Amino acid sequence: MKSDIWALVAEYSALAFLLPATTVIGYAVGYLLDRALHTHFLYIPFLILGIAAGFVELIRRLLRDTRNNGS
Repeated sequence: MKSDIWALVAEYSALAFLLPATTVIGYAVGYLLDRALHTHFLYIPFLILGIAAGFVELIRRLLRDTRNNGS
């Protein structure tokens, strides 16, 4: 039983880092593409894509958890 609690703590702690990590990765990809292509606007769409990807994954995990706990 204690290992189940620690597994849940670890899973939800990972969710706390999910959104910031995807945001930083999206920005970094856009920034690197801007540097490589000598542009100054690609970081914005990639930042938005990173944020959206983080929210999508967050919602998917929460829906999966609520579905598993509801039945």
